[in-house]
Amino acid sequence: MNRALIYLLAALLAATALCAAATPQQTRLTPAALTVAKSFGSASAPIRIDEFSDYQCPSCPAFYQNTLCLVIDNYVSTGKVFVVHHDFPLHPHSRDAARWANAAAAAGHFETIEQQLFSKQDDWGATGKIEPVIAAVLSPAELKKIQAIYQQDATQLDAAIDHDVSLGQQEAVNATPSIFVTAHGSTQALPPGGTSYTLMKQYLDYLLIH
Repeated sequence: MNRALIYLLAALLAATALCAAATPQQTRLTPAALTVAKSFGSASAPIRIDEFSDYQCPSCPAFYQNTLCLVIDNYVSTGKVFVVHHDFPLHPHSRDAARWANAAAAAGHFETIEQQLFSKQDDWGATGKIEPVIAAVLSPAELKKIQAIYQQDATQLDAAIDHDVSLGQQEAVNATPSIFVTAHGSTQALPPGGTSYTLMKQYLDYLLIH
């Protein structure tokens, strides 16, 4: 093998390694792995919130924007609360929205897509045209990766959604949002439909000092 060919092969191998290092790792598409990808904070936090939600549910955006986001900002970011999202689709287009959200979670973009699905619910809820809505907040490369997961791994995405639904059914969930708070080894179901941040804050603060 001549020297020029050796140099060429070496350059190609180096370029391949560089591209591999620059590409974000995709989450394995098991229900457990996708649950982690749809979670916020540390699993070792003293309080855990499990949220069963439907992207097309009319009550879910308000709870997400007015309560859950503030919990994430003020309690998750300080290591006090661990939030786990579970899909519980009940409306015509909510399962497809959950597929897109899980594909985004696998690609490392769950929070961005969750925010977009809730904030633009009126835009996609009536038609089911979800892809243009999420495309508005993604780069072309990000969208391409999520599209590939959505198209090629539909079976795994549905398995993760079904796993979430099964967990909800075990807890007698029949409406969204349904919230469960675990602390000190005990789990408490909050009233269906979510709660205000003021009441949630009072409850979390009580749990943290008792």
